[in-house]
Amino acid sequence: MDEGQEIAKLKKKLKKYADENGFRLNQDEEMLNLVLRGLLKNKKSKGEIYCPCRIVSGDKEKDKDIICPCVFHRGEIELEGHCKCNLFFAD
Repeated sequence: MDEGQEIAKLKKKLKKYADENGFRLNQDEEMLNLVLRGLLKNKKSKGEIYCPCRIVSGDKEKDKDIICPCVFHRGEIELEGHCKCNLFFAD
């Protein structure tokens, strides 16, 4: 699977999640694709789709909180209107 296909697959998965939870994905396609590429890069290099805006410690138990969608996204969307990495936005 090439990068474009991987991005499309991940985007579809995260869009479904966003739709089911009353969010929307970033409507700026360039920014959205940048975040998606960061997630895929982390998947390849670190084994999980860790949020690209968070620092991975290497402690799998601790780092599970930053696997996208991370545990922080709901609170950030509520407070800021979007999550830290600008993937999810309030609908």
